[in-house]
Amino acid sequence: MSEAATRRRIRVQPAVKDPQTLRFILDAPVQDSTSVCYDDASADAPLARALFAISGVQRVEVDGASIYVSRSADVDWSALKAPIAAAIRDVLEREALPLGQRSEAPKGEDALLFLAVADLLDSEANPAIASHGGSVAVERVENSDVYLRMSGGCQGCAASSATLRQGIETMLRAGLPAIGEIIDLTDHDAGTNPFYEGAQGTSPTLNRPLPPGTIDWDDGQVIIDPEYLAPRLGLTPDTLRAGMRNGDIVSRSEIGTDTDAGKTRVTVRTPVRAWSAEVLSDGTAREVPPPRSRPTEATVGETLADQVRRYLQTLSEDKVPITYGKLARALGHWAPGSIAKITKALEATMREDAITGAAFIAARVVSRGEDQLPGKGFFELAQALERGPTDGKTESAFHEQLLGEVASLLEQDQ
Repeated sequence: MSEAATRRRIRVQPAVKDPQTLRFILDAPVQDSTSVCYDDASADAPLARALFAISGVQRVEVDGASIYVSRSADVDWSALKAPIAAAIRDVLEREALPLGQRSEAPKGEDALLFLAVADLLDSEANPAIASHGGSVAVERVENSDVYLRMSGGCQGCAASSATLRQGIETMLRAGLPAIGEIIDLTDHDAGTNPFYEGAQGTSPTLNRPLPPGTIDWDDGQVIIDPEYLAPRLGLTPDTLRAGMRNGDIVSRSEIGTDTDAGKTRVTVRTPVRAWSAEVLSDGTAREVPPPRSRPTEATVGETLADQVRRYLQTLSEDKVPITYGKLARALGHWAPGSIAKITKALEATMREDAITGAAFIAARVVSRGEDQLPGKGFFELAQALERGPTDGKTESAFHEQLLGEVASLLEQDQ
């Protein structure tokens, strides 16, 4: 086979509205789907050193299988494209770690605990705090000690360290007793925008500009590069495209007014995650926290827990409490096993409320018995989340207290 046939394939795309940046696209991630930026050759990364050795290269950004290279204004792409592609091929052929030594993968029991923590964060914690524009990820596990890092709206938020300790830590320990210490690695001084609240004021800023070429316009519609967006939603590009086609994933664009005139915010939601970007009139864009509130009408891609929460929040006081069966039927679930599904969704809302410190909305649902109390599992989960009855309080008194807290919270939101 000829050398040309065995060469690593690299596709080149111009960046939309940025003639000084080109995107070099590979068939596989450069190194473990890592995303990193380089402004000079000082980083201990073979790829960065090789590219900055080429006269005229000004900036390098790696995002999965894409390498964005920006040039200085006095150099033409015709003199740069071939050397850049050759340098990329050379580094990828010679170096096992083109981006240098990253965090070492956990081993043995730590590896299993790492996966379990990541799954629990993605399924329980992040859906709850995504509405605040934040997320939390496990960075590593060492000797059963878990190292977490917050980003987005959580970073820089004065309350986020308490949120981690009181909400996320409690949820993790309830689900994974094997965890030792939980260490917060977040640089909270670096954050610039605590939880987005949808209030008037300056637009939320994460200081995270989107790479050139990530967003484009087509007949008035914002088009986002699936290869960039998919990993941020925990998906593959193919899964993202399929979800957009079948309605499991929805997007919404909002045109700014008054002080936000000239800006467009686009939000993409999956059943468990959300992502937003603000597009400026000059075509540049930056990531921003997703809007906190959801539409009151049914939303395609809404999870059952979301539907349960929305229904209970709008339930009139004269209809409270509602039984598990009535709630299931009100949401269109009649088949055998529906109550079990509703119960699982209610438990999901309890975990979310424990993380955010809100009153348990699930307290509005009770069994058919004369005492009109939630099922036994409600109180057991409340105890596991360290939100159960205290000081010898009975389950009945505890439930009555919760109903009052929920009513007060909903009254404040009106």
